[in-house]
Amino acid sequence: MRKGSRGSVEVEKPAMTVGIDLGDRFSRYCRVNSDGEVMEEGRIATTGEALERHFSGEPKQRMAMECGTHSPWVSRWLREMGHEVVVANTRKLRAITHSESKNDHNDAEKLARFAAYDVRLLSPIRHRSLERQRDLNLLQARDTLVRARTMMVNAARGLAKSTGQRLPPCSTETFAQVAGTAIPSGLEPALVPLLEQVASLTEQIRQMDKQIEALGKRYPEVERLRSVPGVGPVIAAAYVLTLDSAEATRNSRAVGAFLGLRPRQSQSGESDPQLGISKTGNTYLRRLLVQASQYVLGRFGPDSALRRWGLKLAASGGKRGKKRAVIAVARKLAVLLHHLWKSGERYQPFPQKAHVLAG
Repeated sequence: MRKGSRGSVEVEKPAMTVGIDLGDRFSRYCRVNSDGEVMEEGRIATTGEALERHFSGEPKQRMAMECGTHSPWVSRWLREMGHEVVVANTRKLRAITHSESKNDHNDAEKLARFAAYDVRLLSPIRHRSLERQRDLNLLQARDTLVRARTMMVNAARGLAKSTGQRLPPCSTETFAQVAGTAIPSGLEPALVPLLEQVASLTEQIRQMDKQIEALGKRYPEVERLRSVPGVGPVIAAAYVLTLDSAEATRNSRAVGAFLGLRPRQSQSGESDPQLGISKTGNTYLRRLLVQASQYVLGRFGPDSALRRWGLKLAASGGKRGKKRAVIAVARKLAVLLHHLWKSGERYQPFPQKAHVLAG
């Protein structure tokens, strides 16, 4: 290694760098040397056995790939072989994702060249451990069941409305039981199967909730985050498992941008338009934080400095004020949760330190 002109540390270019464009069944790879010359390229099956046959036993190389469905296990597999692995942030690789000549061959070569020159060009990320990934999979599976149940409940209510009738109002959790006693005449063949599926999904979700509740024993920080109103076991666990570490961002204020809750920028000269949030980062966690924000600002949200700030913002923004307030409070919630995680402090509705709610 050598020092840069501003004191930063520059890492010498590796002797060999491999770019891998991961596909569901087959992947393209391109190997370049330190001078940027293509030394080898080809296609291999996207399986552990194929990767081991091709890359095991070789001198340590830098391997670059885009973040995707297969990148977690492939990156772990290659690291176990002794290689340096760089997982690129796909959302920040417009030179690849928006290329006019996009194909697997070109993508693999660009990944190799970027990684060989400077890995920072790939905005690299690091995947969480296998254990944490399995715990996060539990949360994501629950989310799929919840969305499926909501779709069936909406379908059942819509079918009833099509006959000029309505199913009784109730919570989603009690829908199968309550609606089962008020099925409109003639709709039994259509509604009974839906209600049975809703009941089955509700029971499965209830069992998953018990498993998620138990995650607090393995991750003590989850219990601390749950002290914030609107943040239950699902949101707290998703926050901890998605960020993976309190060191995922340089400071608490950076979490908003990390999760895509910061406004996009397109400033040029005198032009600086107001744009929506970037929506980068984890979509699932961002959606959960928005749900928590809606609770904080809703009729049942307890009084707090954050709630007062959000309600004031909503009242001063006209028709779009409420939507802006929800996103703004979600961003501050993300900052607050990170601060509590990193500092070890307990939640205070009216904190003395103003920086706790900064962001």
